[in-house]
Amino acid sequence: MTLSLIIPVHNEIDQLDYTLKKLIKLKTKINQLEFVFIDDFSTDGTFKFLKKYSKNKKFIKLIRNKKKGLGSAIQEGIKKSKFDYVCIFMCDMSDDIKDVIKYYKLISKQKIDAVLGSRFVYKSKVKNYPLIKLLINRIANNLIKIIFLSKYNDFTNAFKIYDRKVLLKFLPIVSESFNVFLELPLKIITRGYKYEIIPISWSGRMHGNSKFNMHETGSMYIFTLLYCLFEKILLNKKVR
Repeated sequence: MTLSLIIPVHNEIDQLDYTLKKLIKLKTKINQLEFVFIDDFSTDGTFKFLKKYSKNKKFIKLIRNKKKGLGSAIQEGIKKSKFDYVCIFMCDMSDDIKDVIKYYKLISKQKIDAVLGSRFVYKSKVKNYPLIKLLINRIANNLIKIIFLSKYNDFTNAFKIYDRKVLLKFLPIVSESFNVFLELPLKIITRGYKYEIIPISWSGRMHGNSKFNMHETGSMYIFTLLYCLFEKILLNKKVR
């Protein structure tokens, strides 16, 4: 079994050195592993840095996004990845690389379609989460949980692992920004794929600046929620 780690990047020059040093450690834990970096129109030297770093490293793929936006970047990563499983991992290192190994072992052994990590279940750990963002996150995610009658409670975090064959069925991705991370797990749940929920660790980023803008992204999340809800209704009608 093999793993592709999809890492979208946009103006991450201050973060890359730290991130790459951490990620390389995964190579000793997973036999066949590739890092798929998708540069989303960076203007700060991110692409140049990665191009130089990845030279003669066959396990690193560097791709330029075709259409600006995080959703498009994730879609390009899914298309260009080559291994059985795909894990989305953000460059800011907020998520713990140890959880990548936990994800990989579980999805490969259980033969399931996805592992959905949660930062808000028993044994999960969260550090340095701004209070206002945390409150909004909990309200939004629990509302989504109720609407979709789901046991999951952390839809909006990017860090999850999927069977690549399943993700290919989800294309084209309709979300353009951070709402892509809501779209993918909702499709897993509403379309009846098999998944497990496990606790994960998360810590606020230490280097560079966050690209998440709550005001700009809010309406996009609502769009994705309605889109997936409408899809669920249509799927239920077909079953009947």
